[in-house]
Amino acid sequence: MTHPVTPSPARPRALGHIRVLDLSRVLAGPWCSQNLADLGADVIKIERPGSGDDTRAWGPPYAKDAEGRDTGEAAYYLSANRGKRSVTVDIASPEGQDLLRELARHCDVVLENFKVGQLKRYGLDYESIKAIKPDIVYCSITGFGQDGPYAHRAGYDFLIQGMGGLMSVTGERDDLPGGGPQKAGVALTDLMTGMYATIAVLAALTHRDRTGEGQYIDMALLDTQVAMLANVGSNYLNSGKAPQRWGNAHANIVPYQTFACADGHIIVATGNDGQYRKFVEAGGRPDLATDERFTTNPLRVKNRDTLVPLLAEMVRTKARDEWIALLEAAGVPCGPINDVGEVFANEQVRAREMAIELPHPDAGRVKLVRNPIRMSATPATSGVAPPLLGQHTGEVLRDVLGRSEEEIAALRERGVL
Repeated sequence: MTHPVTPSPARPRALGHIRVLDLSRVLAGPWCSQNLADLGADVIKIERPGSGDDTRAWGPPYAKDAEGRDTGEAAYYLSANRGKRSVTVDIASPEGQDLLRELARHCDVVLENFKVGQLKRYGLDYESIKAIKPDIVYCSITGFGQDGPYAHRAGYDFLIQGMGGLMSVTGERDDLPGGGPQKAGVALTDLMTGMYATIAVLAALTHRDRTGEGQYIDMALLDTQVAMLANVGSNYLNSGKAPQRWGNAHANIVPYQTFACADGHIIVATGNDGQYRKFVEAGGRPDLATDERFTTNPLRVKNRDTLVPLLAEMVRTKARDEWIALLEAAGVPCGPINDVGEVFANEQVRAREMAIELPHPDAGRVKLVRNPIRMSATPATSGVAPPLLGQHTGEVLRDVLGRSEEEIAALRERGVL
């Protein structure tokens, strides 16, 4: 079930005083600017006339109208562009560049993900914008950052998952059937770079509000992926041994993995010795809690190849729902493995209203995923659907830059918009 959302202008917005000039496209940058838009910022999304953001063409699937026909609005694009205003500008034309510099004067943040050095040719790099807007917060997102031997390489999520070590620890163990490197099912590196960029922009805005000083933010997908290795990276740095793939198991905790039940699969995540004991007692094998090989987590990690087959045999004796009921009653973390349809049918997901519907000029209404941030005073509302290409071009040029209808029409005639 999706929940209609009606924006309430009376509700305070945490970033209602912030305007963002968004020159980014695809996912990492738009994910950042969508977060800012959900928090109330006025995000002006600059797109290529005629084609727009690359992801507008990344379908099917597309949003459908009331008669069930495809609208041409790709679901991929819809996932990352809620709450923004779309303005089409030919960034390669001198007049287009002038317009963007003029817009930047009226903005607090510039966000871009062009190749290193590309915007300097257009007079839209940080130094150029800083010269006309000294307190600007300017965030660049690239594959490898602004310096270093790889700075001028193009970076894509899939490549960075491989180069940044994620695929070396994702997938089944090499010595088991199906073993080998595996990418994550969603573009985690892009998404996490967008999240880190959001944090950086908010921190820079806080600094600006305290001191009046703007600054430049250099975000790189590879940097983000290396940081995302978290405990896996720390394990290597402190042991000198490159971590391996563990499939659905855990390198440091046993049992912390999937098991096949009589009728499906279950995840069991025992984070301490007490939970492990309750798990095997619920399965009718209390002897596995007192066996000297398995009494502590370090011992279970050491003897996992002996223990896990015994646990697998135990779990296969009961059905999935029976296990979930038993383990929830015993306080052992557990859960099913849902497909995406089951996710949105889940009673907790429904109760939290994670699926929403927003009014859309072509589709009537579009179905989206709600922002998960919940704040009591300044909620992250998701009240405006992703814009049509160029939907707000006239509105922004008129209301922000003070251009007349005649001037806007002339810019369109010259192909600038």
